[in-house]
Amino acid sequence: MNPSIIHERKLFGPGPTNPYAEATAALGLPLLGHLDPEFIRILDETCEDLRTVWSTSNARTLPLSATGSAGMEAAFVNSVGPGDVAVIAVNGLFGQRMVDVAGRCGAEVVQVDFEWGTPVDADALAAAHPSPKVIAAVHAETSTGVRSDIAAIGAIKGDALLLTDAVTSIAGIELRADDWGIDIGYAGTQKCIGVAPGLAPFTINDRAFERRIENPQSWYLDLGMLGGYVGEAKGKRTYHHTAPVAMVCSLHAGLKRILAEGLDNVWARHEAAGKALHDGLQEQGFELFAQEGSRLPELTTVKVPDGVDSAKVRGYLLENFEIEIGAGVGKYADTVWRIGLMGPNANPASVTLLLGAIDEAIKATR
Repeated sequence: MNPSIIHERKLFGPGPTNPYAEATAALGLPLLGHLDPEFIRILDETCEDLRTVWSTSNARTLPLSATGSAGMEAAFVNSVGPGDVAVIAVNGLFGQRMVDVAGRCGAEVVQVDFEWGTPVDADALAAAHPSPKVIAAVHAETSTGVRSDIAAIGAIKGDALLLTDAVTSIAGIELRADDWGIDIGYAGTQKCIGVAPGLAPFTINDRAFERRIENPQSWYLDLGMLGGYVGEAKGKRTYHHTAPVAMVCSLHAGLKRILAEGLDNVWARHEAAGKALHDGLQEQGFELFAQEGSRLPELTTVKVPDGVDSAKVRGYLLENFEIEIGAGVGKYADTVWRIGLMGPNANPASVTLLLGAIDEAIKATR
């Protein structure tokens, strides 16, 4: 396709979202070498700003040079090996993916299932095994639009390491790694951070680092080696790989944009946009999928009305409005829509546009 005729999509699906303008502009800056002192300065500032959005003081907080799924893999390959017990909460697709990754590491996985559309129950995780090495859960389950109480899980973890997926929550809703007892956390850039896909914001505290797998099966994701590259030792840098310089510069710009607005204000903006969308959809007669009280503001799941063809509506929105919304996952693929209001798209104008466009699309495709 000729790039000159590609129209700008309004990315209201489960991710990626449209990026902040500052993040897009940074991709066009002159390229720096990955060991250039100016890039090292940008990388150090990016790591510091990631500490702010994670709400942590962890020295080992960095953007991994891969997507959020690699963040998940890094979390597990560095924390569990053959015979280690991992209690994993599954209330959607990404909890299930954790089970797969941990199993491939040789862990003894204790899977604790919850109905899709409902949050994780911390007491059920505590009762699942007396002494796991790791307890893992998704904070904001992208497949169902549900928020789980990570602080409650942190309160019952005991000696276990708490491993948390924050891909859809970081920079969108309250996230406090240190206060909640998160030992290892990973995220992605393409959702509420408002940057293109390609990096995995990652954090690991000293407690987890000291208990890590010394020589994990992944050389590329070995946190013991990566820490030296981002200046863990303060001063001397250890070459590990060629960083995706342009992406780090884009993340740097996106984080500066978020922090200039104020993290609390960004959380509040996402909350207001999500509530407006929830209220508007219900006023139009739609039924929301996620359990009331645990619904994400940044990712709304709504049941497709009876007699409505999900694919036709999504196709109409894309063709006539340049709007992308997402289908459901698994057995809900045809019966649920996933609508994201993330990053710069979390605003009242997006809500008004979506409500009107969805109403028209349904009428036009019946």
